[in-house]
Amino acid sequence: MSITEGEVDDAIFAELHPPLPKQDAIVEANRCLFCFDAPCTQACPTHIDVPRFIKKITTGNLRGSALTILDSNILGASCSRVCPVEVLCEGACVMHRYNKKPIEIGLLQRHAMDHFYDAGAKLPVPALRPGLARVACIGGGPASLACAAELRMRGFDVTVFEAREWPGGLNTHGVAEYKLRAPDSLREVKFIESLGVEVKTGMRIGEIFQLEDLEREFGAIFIGSGLGPTEKMNIPGEDLHGVLDAVSYIGYYKLTRTGPIGRRVVVIGGGNTAIDAAIAAKMLGSGEVYMVYRRGEPEMPAFNFEYEHAKKMGINFLWQTAPVAIHGAENGYVKGLECVRTRMGEPDATGRSTPENAEGTNFQIPCDFVIVALGQSKLTKLLADKNIEFASGCVKTTGRSGQTTNPKYFAGGDCVSGGREVVDAVAEGKRAGVGIAKYLENRNG
Repeated sequence: MSITEGEVDDAIFAELHPPLPKQDAIVEANRCLFCFDAPCTQACPTHIDVPRFIKKITTGNLRGSALTILDSNILGASCSRVCPVEVLCEGACVMHRYNKKPIEIGLLQRHAMDHFYDAGAKLPVPALRPGLARVACIGGGPASLACAAELRMRGFDVTVFEAREWPGGLNTHGVAEYKLRAPDSLREVKFIESLGVEVKTGMRIGEIFQLEDLEREFGAIFIGSGLGPTEKMNIPGEDLHGVLDAVSYIGYYKLTRTGPIGRRVVVIGGGNTAIDAAIAAKMLGSGEVYMVYRRGEPEMPAFNFEYEHAKKMGINFLWQTAPVAIHGAENGYVKGLECVRTRMGEPDATGRSTPENAEGTNFQIPCDFVIVALGQSKLTKLLADKNIEFASGCVKTTGRSGQTTNPKYFAGGDCVSGGREVVDAVAEGKRAGVGIAKYLENRNG
């Protein structure tokens, strides 16, 4: 078995939810009942006024529709593509009560936002307010971008520091191509830059600068750095050629337009990112793709609609199976994954049953590529000496402002939640932006 390198053809990654044609969008918008209590709005973490933006589509006011979306969610374009609408706004749609198909809110949001960007993506930008302290946002992902945009629209001078070459966080690097393409993510970053937010890339803390440098220069610091590297399995063979974490794998083919193709691929994990990686491997041309998960199907953390999509794509699932070693050939490349069957033990602190390896059930899966998707590690070391408290390895914030136990530091996104949806990170970043503005205004006054 061997791994080959193939070019990524855009046609391979056909969009999971292609845009609505203009007439279809108008017809769909007119299905909306424009509920006065709008359960769809309540279900959205950023609380977009869904009936209002859809109503404007019915009248042909697409810019007005987009402005309604942007007022709540500055990353409305990417969220229209990646949000799990089935369990958020569309899941709350009142049409379900009448056994009818819910309004396609995600596609209608995309329709308005695509028009906004195609028309030039322009917003009036307020002047910088004199006398206000500058703000630094660490991390170039959704939380930091939302925080920076909120502050800039309030007249603050904001700089975003991103460690990687390309900003956008998981939108750029970690969301599967068939959901959100890197140029669409970077387009939103450019839009936020057009508001006057400065985005500096290649700025890795501890190498290019220190937190102390920011403390001297900025009045407040927002931590939106997400999570760290993928958790290690701590099994033999993790360092063999042909072993890659899921986020790196997705980011690699999205940004380089090439991708490693294994004839037989095993993805370790049961979350949404694991499914993204498995489907991507299948789309890139891998013959057989397996997903190995140590618990059973009912305990799988991925959304059910993602799981159903994976089954349709021909992904094979091995339940109650845990990896114990990765075996390599003489050339240093992967040749197989050794696994063991598991049985479900007593529930842990969260109420989930703890898998236990069943002795004597070891078996091997011949493969040439292993993708690890076991969740990302916490970045506690970054803030170890800043008097910032942590809870379960995540940054602890007080109230809705995103302020930490160190009043100069605010936080939001995955470094606080431990890993949720893009729209949740946007909501937390926006709230922190409001909190930072109040903090600095009060201090200035």
